Amino acid sequence: MNAEKIPDIIIGRLPVYLRALQRMADNGLKTTSSQELGEHVGISAAQIRKDISQFGEFGKQGTGYSIAYLLDKLKEILKVNHIWDVALIGAGDMGHALVRYQGFTNRGFKIVMVFDNNKEKVGQKIDGFSIEDADKLAERIKSSGIKIAMLTVPAPAAQSVADKLVQAGVKAILNYAPISLNVPKSVKVQYIDPSIHLQRMTYYL
Repeated sequence: MNAEKIPDIIIGRLPVYLRALQRMADNGLKTTSSQELGEHVGISAAQIRKDISQFGEFGKQGTGYSIAYLLDKLKEILKVNHIWDVALIGAGDMGHALVRYQGFTNRGFKIVMVFDNNKEKVGQKIDGFSIEDADKLAERIKSSGIKIAMLTVPAPAAQSVADKLVQAGVKAILNYAPISLNVPKSVKVQYIDPSIHLQRMTYYL
């Protein structure tokens, strides 16, 4: 299967299905239907069947989906059937919150390094992590083979930090800075800017 041929909008829905299926499994359910899954996530049953069928046939007509099997398959497709090490750059309020967030590990991610360019913060602890000097970011990440980074630095610093991450071999960046990054096509960037989502919602108010 060529990952690039699957529309990104479909890939974006798979983690939503994964989260709903995990909740069903936690509640002791063994099987589900596209109709039931759709009611949990607010997406039509037809769309769910179409999305999942892009990757193979995982259900049976009349009996639906085995939740455990579909969970395993979606984790395999999204490559979260193992834990990815993640570097976090920016030890401000957002950085502190992300380090302390408990929801990453059971979803396939583990923050293992934290960097900041404020020399007064270097050496300080966040939840057992020593904040490292951002000047050593490229060599530390490269030597550790880390492929994923979270960026929680101020907008003016984001592009230069992204350049260092690319140089260090990072292939995926979750960017909380309110700025678009210029990176090679081989590097995936996801943007999280709460103000943009708020503006999107106020249109409907």
